[in-house]
Amino acid sequence: MRILLSNDDGINAPGIRKLAERLSRDTSNEVYVVAPDRERSATGHCLTLHKPLRVTVEELPGNVKKAWSTTGTPSDSVKLAVSELLPEKPDLVISGINNGPNLGSEILYSGTVAAAMEAAFLGLPSIAVSLFWGETRRFDVAAEFIARLIGSVPDMKMRERSLLNINVPNVPFDEIAGVSVTEAGIRLYDDRFERREDPRGKTYYWLTGHAVDKDEAKTSDVYAVLNKKISITPVVFNMTDHQAVTRLSALAQIDAALETAKSAGKEEAARK
Repeated sequence: MRILLSNDDGINAPGIRKLAERLSRDTSNEVYVVAPDRERSATGHCLTLHKPLRVTVEELPGNVKKAWSTTGTPSDSVKLAVSELLPEKPDLVISGINNGPNLGSEILYSGTVAAAMEAAFLGLPSIAVSLFWGETRRFDVAAEFIARLIGSVPDMKMRERSLLNINVPNVPFDEIAGVSVTEAGIRLYDDRFERREDPRGKTYYWLTGHAVDKDEAKTSDVYAVLNKKISITPVVFNMTDHQAVTRLSALAQIDAALETAKSAGKEEAARK
């Protein structure tokens, strides 16, 4: 299997290095890595449009076929890898292992998920994988799970332009309580900005806060990981509220509002 790895923590992050080492241990895998040259967390699906992208060949542990760092975002890295750097399209794209979870609303901000979503846009099977917080970082547990999972990917029959968002509890392998296929939870933040002053007396603001994990459904990714289960959430980029489409289409006021706007426009044009 030809596998492309990327992330948003940067080419030197321990998560992507552990994953590259573990997957390349299997000689039937051809592992490539293209990742940002520095941390690009919470960049969402940002693309670089107003400056050139530069790439540097890197050395990674294990039997990695080739690795590059880029000056771009996670999404840039995947797009550049598939269109220019790799000799052929990958069979699978994996983003991670992220240093911290990507649960609920976090998937909208996550550069980790964005890299996997870019691969999905390109019609490639993709996985985003993240490790929950903890004092000891057990990237080896997440890497081992992914190594065992990827052989099943061809049989999953994933929906076109979708990805699997996987979150792994930060516990030893023998303490993992199982695997749950989940929905995205809520996990909102009580964000606030701390006002501070720099040494020159100028004001700046620092975003702070923490996640609120209350009232999560038992079917959610948040609930699963907090209960020491690996969460697998199928994610699609199409965020259309189909129930609202049906409700709104039944409202005569929408057409009436359009006709009113047209009449007002005609009257304004006549006055001019």
